[in-house]
Amino acid sequence: MILHHKTTFGAAEHSQSILRAKAARDRLARWLGAGEAPPGLVLTRPGPVAWATGGVAPPVDRSAEADLVWAVITPGGAGLITTEVEADRVAQEYQPARHGFGDLVSVPWYEPGELVRAAADLAGVPASRLAADGHPAFGIDVSDDLTGLRLALSGPEQDDLRALGADVAAALEEALTGWSPGERDLDVQARVGAALEARGADAPVLIVGGDDRVRRYRHPVAVGAPARQLVMAVVVARRAGLHAAATRFACAGPLQPDLRALHARVGRIERDTLAASRPARSYGEALRALDDGYAREGAAGGWAGHYQGGPIGYAQREFEIAPCQRESRWYSTRIEAGHAVAWNPSLPGGAKAEDTYLIHETGLERVTSGPGWPVQEGDDLVPPRPAVLEVGR
Repeated sequence: MILHHKTTFGAAEHSQSILRAKAARDRLARWLGAGEAPPGLVLTRPGPVAWATGGVAPPVDRSAEADLVWAVITPGGAGLITTEVEADRVAQEYQPARHGFGDLVSVPWYEPGELVRAAADLAGVPASRLAADGHPAFGIDVSDDLTGLRLALSGPEQDDLRALGADVAAALEEALTGWSPGERDLDVQARVGAALEARGADAPVLIVGGDDRVRRYRHPVAVGAPARQLVMAVVVARRAGLHAAATRFACAGPLQPDLRALHARVGRIERDTLAASRPARSYGEALRALDDGYAREGAAGGWAGHYQGGPIGYAQREFEIAPCQRESRWYSTRIEAGHAVAWNPSLPGGAKAEDTYLIHETGLERVTSGPGWPVQEGDDLVPPRPAVLEVGR
């Protein structure tokens, strides 16, 4: 059934969402109009759907690979498909027509294959001829092409990433500023999560750990253990499809000399990687700077011990490759203004660095930033970065 709704419109966030959707649709229209492009595109996964729609709605199942809203885009127009359960909410609260989607098609939730059938009907061609974001029902997988199209965030997307980054920083920093030595890791984690949820975001990644578990594990997930001397909190947060990542540390009193030296080493690796992440360079060049940084700090090949991050946006990392993966298409991909990165160097023993940066022609902008948190001194290429909060000093 196709639903046509007369809608009212006035929320400021809808205006921002409309601008985001228009920017994404313009890129997709150029892509569909070029060369031997497929006759249509079906977006089924939460990240691509959020990108093309400007953030249609949070996923109902936050862990699902397929969204309950699909977008169908052809050279002649665009439509949305959802289940009858979600249709009224999507129609009233998202207002598809204002976002450039002419049809909202609803299908029974209990009929397998109805979303696929409806997509083929909207596009006017069989599913086997349609491109998609990896869904196996469609004939052409263009996941990597879609990633490349969305790497450079539009102005409205950058505005939303700044707002999300500020909320991520606030959630982490408020939780750790309020940490009392001896408090359980789960209680710190609960404050971070509650602060994000209160701001309309969720956390696909949320890690809190303390003391020996931070020194021993790269991912010391919360288990209810007390954190008496050192606590680390790590977040990748998501709102309206966009992601921002950050890590913060706090310690009771002065940071121990061995940890201070370890954090300084990781900070230098991060600094050099960020300095190489600028327009006209490639991601391979940034990865070489990362690799060289580990070697200079006496940990040659140390990047193999932990995920190193990379471009961030509509996935917690749009792609993540290692310095050794030179055959990957992403290794030679050029860095452009509008890209966002969250590099994640670390060394065993309790040191890790991670923040989200927008890349501009004139330099880097750290979006996971808030007032009152201690920072390391910046330089001409890299802005000031967070330091360890020494509680009680």
